Amino acid sequence: MQALGVMVLVIGVIISVRERKFRMMWRSQSTSNQLATALSQLVGTAGGIYLSLELLFSFLKINEDWWSNSIFFVEPLAAISLFLAILQPFVLSAWIRLRK
Repeated sequence: MQALGVMVLVIGVIISVRERKFRMMWRSQSTSNQLATALSQLVGTAGGIYLSLELLFSFLKINEDWWSNSIFFVEPLAAISLFLAILQPFVLSAWIRLRK
């Protein structure tokens, strides 16, 4: 089950990075390494989401041990933030299409 989760995560990261590279191609001038820029954007977005979720949990005083019996090998908040960061360029594309 964990191997399947890792495979889905890797495929999601690859597809998300491709979409981010495509968006950067039309938005700005070409840089020397678009892959590095797209990866840094993905990690930055995931980090921002993770920090926001941590602050939300501490503000709402939600117990941090709610996932202690989890079968995950990573912290669930980190996985959720990475999942949301992977989905971000696709949601942005859908939003732009709906507005037109």
